[in-house]
Amino acid sequence: MIDINEVIETNKMIEQENLDVRTITLGISLLDCADNNLEVLNKKIYNKITTVAKDLVTTGKAIEREFGIPIVNKRISVTPIALVGSSACKSPEDYVTIAKTLDEAAKVVGVNFIGGYSALVSKGMTAGDRHLIQSIPEALSVTERVCSSVNVGSTKTGIDMDAVKLLGEIILKTAEYTKERDSIGCAKLVVFCNAPDDNPFMAGAFHGVTEGDAVINVGVSGPGVVKNALKRVKGADFETLCETVKTTAFKITRVGQLVAKEASKRLNIPFGIIDLSLAPTPAVGDSIAEIFEEMGLEQAGAPGTTAALALLNDNVKKGGVMASSYVGGLSGAFIPVSEDRGMIEAVQSGALTLEKLEAMTCVCSVGLDMIAIPGDTKATTISGIIADEMAIGMINQKTTAVRLIPVIGKKVGDMVEFGGLLGYAPVMPVNRFSCDDFINRGGRIPAPIHSFKN
Repeated sequence: MIDINEVIETNKMIEQENLDVRTITLGISLLDCADNNLEVLNKKIYNKITTVAKDLVTTGKAIEREFGIPIVNKRISVTPIALVGSSACKSPEDYVTIAKTLDEAAKVVGVNFIGGYSALVSKGMTAGDRHLIQSIPEALSVTERVCSSVNVGSTKTGIDMDAVKLLGEIILKTAEYTKERDSIGCAKLVVFCNAPDDNPFMAGAFHGVTEGDAVINVGVSGPGVVKNALKRVKGADFETLCETVKTTAFKITRVGQLVAKEASKRLNIPFGIIDLSLAPTPAVGDSIAEIFEEMGLEQAGAPGTTAALALLNDNVKKGGVMASSYVGGLSGAFIPVSEDRGMIEAVQSGALTLEKLEAMTCVCSVGLDMIAIPGDTKATTISGIIADEMAIGMINQKTTAVRLIPVIGKKVGDMVEFGGLLGYAPVMPVNRFSCDDFINRGGRIPAPIHSFKN
């Protein structure tokens, strides 16, 4: 039972510490929409999404009003479109029609993003996979709400380096297609290793083939709550620090669990998972970097940052799993540069570099996220950065991801405005030494020895 003190404490977290439910994401299977006829396929997709998700936004708003809990986003994820469209789509242009259908359906039901314009190619690419990947630049330039992801590696299968090479070219092309808007198309494209089937966060959400027909997944957030809790134990030892993070994560997750169960009941759609990830925003006091400072670091990037992130990530998980039986998605701490005021300031002061961020991704929930780089960065360099991050995920049996934004016409030190939750970012330098010959080898990096567990 929730007592009155818990209610008062939750209200304080919402009003003063930026606690919110970051997203209710409705996962919808489109497997039953598959058809050889492209026009029929698009019609089936549109009808299913607009039918299943018709009450999602109104239900979310009703829960907000009745419980006083902010629900920032209402979103949809769908079955990877490379699978759904493979029979009907014979060219990249065919896939673009599906992107437009997804965008229109998302607009009609009122969600801010729809994820699942995706391909799963960790061991190789089918013709349909390749067509979808090649269609991404146009698809993201002609739509507003569509998000795309490509899983190019896993601990079990290794890394498809042909796909990694292709994605470097695709990211640059996407940047060029949306250069009039600071290459924002790249902010809606994620490259994964070990992508989870039930992630509610964009831009990487898709509805995995292991999922049911429809499911409600909820992502909670509360960096400000954690920061304020740590203020109260300033100077305490690490055991106290860990206990404080665990206790706070438990309380944050309870809020998400309440919203998830209520949304599931009202929509008559099964509850899937709570994603425990601490997702920052550009707002003052809602920053992962500020948590590091509260732990005792001068700024994010200082010596000790990776250890602090490991502590935070692990104890968020430990606290969260006690509050919900179904925890999934990514769950931990996000470190996006553009979406975190403290991270932006750390980059601007020189405390945080791309190389330090890569080291931090060994222990965080995701990877190199929302990082603006110079628009003249070579495709092979982008592929090399992707390959490094995929290797971290593959070897460490964890999800890693890359969301790089080569901003056409911008150079190191320039600022880029994306708006809303996507925030703003300084353009960061990248290593200029060549990896061309390595990336151009082609083929696949095999799975590590510890993948062989049968």
